[in-house]
Amino acid sequence: MDYKPASRAIHICQSSDCDCGMTRRDFLRLSALTAASIASPLLSAGDALAQGSGSDVPVKIGYLPITDATPLLVAHGRKLFEAEGLHADKPRLFRSWAQVIEAFVSGQVNVIHLLSPATLWVRYGTRFPAKVVAWNHVNGSALTVAPNINSVAELGGKTVAVPFWYSIHNVILQQILQANGLVAVTRSKDAALKPNEVNLVVLAPAEMVSALAGKSIAGFIVAEPFNAAAETAGVGKVLRLSGDVWKNHACCVTFLAERDIVERPEWAQRVTNAIVKAQLWTRGNQLEAAKLLSGSDDHRYTPHSPQVLAKVLATTDYAAYEASGAARNKGWYQRRIDFQPYPFPSYTEELVRVLQKTRVEGDNAFLARLDPRFAARDLVDDRFVRKAIAAVGGPSAFGLPADLLRKEVLAV
Repeated sequence: MDYKPASRAIHICQSSDCDCGMTRRDFLRLSALTAASIASPLLSAGDALAQGSGSDVPVKIGYLPITDATPLLVAHGRKLFEAEGLHADKPRLFRSWAQVIEAFVSGQVNVIHLLSPATLWVRYGTRFPAKVVAWNHVNGSALTVAPNINSVAELGGKTVAVPFWYSIHNVILQQILQANGLVAVTRSKDAALKPNEVNLVVLAPAEMVSALAGKSIAGFIVAEPFNAAAETAGVGKVLRLSGDVWKNHACCVTFLAERDIVERPEWAQRVTNAIVKAQLWTRGNQLEAAKLLSGSDDHRYTPHSPQVLAKVLATTDYAAYEASGAARNKGWYQRRIDFQPYPFPSYTEELVRVLQKTRVEGDNAFLARLDPRFAARDLVDDRFVRKAIAAVGGPSAFGLPADLLRKEVLAV
């Protein structure tokens, strides 16, 4: 495919002190960093060979304090990287997706979890050479609303927050709104809204619960454990689980720079091995994982309590959610969040198709020219995860089909 990306497409806030998805200052800085990284001599084979085979290259994790980062943090906390012969630095916590992407592009970190739609923007919108090597988790997000809202229709004329324009949250939210006759718009804070319009704003995940409690938004859709935190605090309720809309959808994925994959394939394999083993351990040790990720653990990976994290990792609450309508597809038998590392091509293909019909701020011309099948082949490198899955017992260890094929199911 002769693909020529257009200019970078992302929401750009006008305020320099905005802490949402990406400010204009963030955008300009990231654009410069991306261009410099593409031209960097570090991408040349000769320079990479001078660095050695890569076994001495430390694993430098960048993450947000959400359950999406679980495999990376569990792999670090349980020394699974060391078991693979690698050294892992202390993971670096970031507050926004813009910060994570900037640190990755500039080389401050070399292993990140990133929103699956955002990987499309990074590779094709900014043309930074990086690839998905594994999924981090499936499901693990929800549409949470104020306690007095009982239906999607009641969001008409109100404001709902998303964590990033290029996120599965934005995609699923707009699917839900469209199915209920509502129109997603992006208006200024004080602009009048029609009864069938829902104003979308980008908000940092850590600010969503307080914004809902303060009634500046009517709801938000985001990764856990912020939905569970809103429930526990009594300031919000889950209106719909994201995994009940798109069955076992990916949210965050493991993203590596292409230079590390090409020039240090053994390093990339060992990194992937550790992440796959971390996912398998987490599936059988949910309460221990909740404790490890919590603010009460010595690692202090996240500020969340073990109780809030356990509500996500160790319980499903599906009986209550089925009764409320938050989970309507009773035959799906899913966990609130689950872990399996294989990046199904069918998901990437469908994601491109749906994202092409999703409202995002900024110039998204690159999406219109992106072929779904090409993206599934080009964005993802599944060589390492296939080997890693085989080494821990094969697809059945994660409840996956032996042929590693599936059909995408969306039931709004």
